Amino acid sequence: MTVTVHHLHATENTFLVVDVRGDEPLAARLAARAAELCARDRFGGADGLILLGAPSPGSDADCTMRLVNADGTDAEMSGNGIRTLAHVAHGLGLGDGRRLAVDTAAGRRTLDLEVGDRGVLTAATVDMGEPVLDPARIPTVAPSVTGIVAEVDGVTYEGDAIGMGNPHWVLLVDDPAACAVREHGPVLEHDPRFPNRTNVEFIAPTPGESDAITMRVWERGVGETRSCGTGACAAATAAHRRGLVGPRVTVHVPGGDLTVEIADRIRLAGPVVETATHVLEGA
Repeated sequence: MTVTVHHLHATENTFLVVDVRGDEPLAARLAARAAELCARDRFGGADGLILLGAPSPGSDADCTMRLVNADGTDAEMSGNGIRTLAHVAHGLGLGDGRRLAVDTAAGRRTLDLEVGDRGVLTAATVDMGEPVLDPARIPTVAPSVTGIVAEVDGVTYEGDAIGMGNPHWVLLVDDPAACAVREHGPVLEHDPRFPNRTNVEFIAPTPGESDAITMRVWERGVGETRSCGTGACAAATAAHRRGLVGPRVTVHVPGGDLTVEIADRIRLAGPVVETATHVLEGA
């Protein structure tokens, strides 16, 4: 059996997207091979595999999303990943051309689509839902979601836990560029106060800019990535709660810029690009 594998990125957060609608055995086989498929020597590498599935019977969603990290573990949600899924879904004729409703492991997510002159999706804004500040729902066993402190190799970190359908630990640092993200990220990801592990953001207000933060991220089950959509939402929310930014935040990541709007619900906007399509034999 052959299937088409779409390789896309959203601010250089890379994903493989495969249409598995109506074929649950195929979805299961691909999910079990996620680490192999995301490896650098296969399709150029990816941070995760996204399976675009059919909605459940009776659902008014346009499709479903299952995200499997590059290490083979399932993740609840990705704000960048869902935009890459939207690109493929739009190309398949799903949705009404302006909006797309997607059921994910973190709940329903609705996207407003930006379509270019040739009918190709170029960007999308995602309703990311309400940020979670209840420790049990993030989850974390820390006594408070604010001011969580850790020390790694003599370096002290302090920050806040926030849920965006998945767990995040947003650390306030002097300069993200100077942080030992790759060395300390794995330790912080497995901090015992986060029973499901956690994504870790290293953030600081951007010098010379208002309502802007700079971020590097260690993604749970992936490693350091060029961008993280849910991480940008968690980081902007934490910075806003601390009075560092207003309700509309530019998040500078190594892969580009994301925009986060903070109200009762969080909205994430950013670009999406398809870089290649591949044929997978023997799926």
